[in-house]
Amino acid sequence: MQIQQQLAPFIWYQSGAEDAVAHYLKVFGADQGRITHTQRWGENAPGAAGTVMLLNFELLGLQMTAFNGGPHFKLNEAFSLTVAAKDQAEIDHLWEQLPAGGGKPQACGWVKDAWGLSWQIIPAAWFDMIRDPDPARVQRVFQAIWTMEKIDLAGLQRAYTG
Repeated sequence: MQIQQQLAPFIWYQSGAEDAVAHYLKVFGADQGRITHTQRWGENAPGAAGTVMLLNFELLGLQMTAFNGGPHFKLNEAFSLTVAAKDQAEIDHLWEQLPAGGGKPQACGWVKDAWGLSWQIIPAAWFDMIRDPDPARVQRVFQAIWTMEKIDLAGLQRAYTG
């Protein structure tokens, strides 16, 4: 794999990195990502010889690494991936599919997947709304999003317009 980004997420999973990556590729669609390299544990290594140690993959154009590192570190909300969804249908799809298999929805557009990785499912329009020069509009948008679990784009637009 040729490195095209100087900065890329390295995600430590206790186990199941290959299942997590397969899930992400299924959720976002095979045309939106791919595995670019699989590295297996060798002899006398922390993992069982021949099992997957790490996967380099691309998702929505972002290069990432998924690592089966064991129980030493746990994923938490201090790190998340933000997805700028194009419309409510995409928000609904990601909200339903990303936590499938044991994850859970959280507040303000966040979901946690079955492996513990947090995702923020935010409409792309929100980024324009919060950059508006009118502080009252921005405040209304934030007040609205803080009351939501899954983001309701129409609700955010109503808050934005007042």
